[in-house]
Amino acid sequence: MGGSRTYTQLLRCNRFFRRLWSGQVISELGNWFNFIAALGLVRAVSNAAPEVTTILLIARLIPFTFFAPLAGVIVDRWSRRAVMIAADLLRVLAALGFLLVRRPEDVWIAYLCSVLLSIFGTFFEAAKNTAVPNITGERDLLAGQALMYSSRYLWMAVGSALGGWTTAYVGYRAAFIINALSFFVSAYSVWRVPEEKTREASPEERPDHSRNVWSDLKEGWHYIVAHPPVATIIVVTILYTIGSGPLNLIVDRLGALEFASKSGISTDAAVTALYFGAAVGLFLGMMLARLVGSVLESNRRTVVFIGCGLINQGILFALAGVMPALLWACVMVCLSRVFLGAHMAVQETLMMRLAPDDLRGRVSMIHHAGEILIAATFTGVAGWSLQWLTPRSLTVIAGLVSGTAGLAWLAVFLTRSVRLPKRLKGGMAEQEQPAAAGD
Repeated sequence: MGGSRTYTQLLRCNRFFRRLWSGQVISELGNWFNFIAALGLVRAVSNAAPEVTTILLIARLIPFTFFAPLAGVIVDRWSRRAVMIAADLLRVLAALGFLLVRRPEDVWIAYLCSVLLSIFGTFFEAAKNTAVPNITGERDLLAGQALMYSSRYLWMAVGSALGGWTTAYVGYRAAFIINALSFFVSAYSVWRVPEEKTREASPEERPDHSRNVWSDLKEGWHYIVAHPPVATIIVVTILYTIGSGPLNLIVDRLGALEFASKSGISTDAAVTALYFGAAVGLFLGMMLARLVGSVLESNRRTVVFIGCGLINQGILFALAGVMPALLWACVMVCLSRVFLGAHMAVQETLMMRLAPDDLRGRVSMIHHAGEILIAATFTGVAGWSLQWLTPRSLTVIAGLVSGTAGLAWLAVFLTRSVRLPKRLKGGMAEQEQPAAAGD
């Protein structure tokens, strides 16, 4: 990792990565305008009914679960560039659909548009995530992954803040229009990236398009089961998501119901403040990831870093639930996301290196589909639990539960029940024999 370019060098020297990155930056800014505006809109038309907010959040999560495996197959078979462009153009229409929501009877339109944005976004993410390792190359993979994610969370901070300001002073409609325009810009940026830069295989070596989709899916599952390090990353991510999955619901309820009136600010402003803290923390964590990667010279250090990062983020997030003021809650959320951001960049890079290019889409999207399924499920559980729990209690419980994933990770690796391959080469792990994984 020591030979990796800095973030500035990567953007300056790799124009194709720069184009893909710039498209994501613009679309992420619009996404956060949309997200804050959609939450505020349904809260306004439903008189802040918790079940309406819960359904909206689930509508953004569940489609990913069902479509992610299919998206993985598609981007392993077909043009990743074309998938990204088509997904962006379709998201323009879905974003504009929110303009039709005006009365309580129209809330179903917000649900539908959220579902569509999630479906099209799933295909875009699958194509983008699997293309990044090819565009950056092995040497710059961690820097590229960290920059992609850190930019996302920087614009989560800026976009949520601007989205909150826009909805408060200009109205929800402006936020939805900005979101639609951002997808046009993203599509243009992706169009400027040549197809051959997005995958390793030459056209004659690409997968047979006539193969059955289910066969391709089973091939991805077989790879995961046969390679314990990959399976462990997926299982531990699912464990972490049991606690972290309701994050958006927690932030909405904690800001709107616990801190808004006490701080003398609007509900949208209080919710935005917590999102801003989370986004700043994730951005800082991702930016630190490259420096962290340079000192993780052994697999053992990588294992310890990932486990401790999960534990620390859980404890700090739980502390946000007992803070007396909004400012200190934002600080705790921010610090927890610093640990989580660095952990995510290192773990995602590890996953990309473990999976070969022709299976990367399926493995990655099966991984994220499981994560989102659990997030959606436990968002529903959390919404139901608010009949008995306060938002503060839910925050503490969620943080502590998510931190237990770090203990599970450390347990399986430090007891040598699972071991990482000794060498990572060419963007993928040298293929260990499954039987030897636990030696």
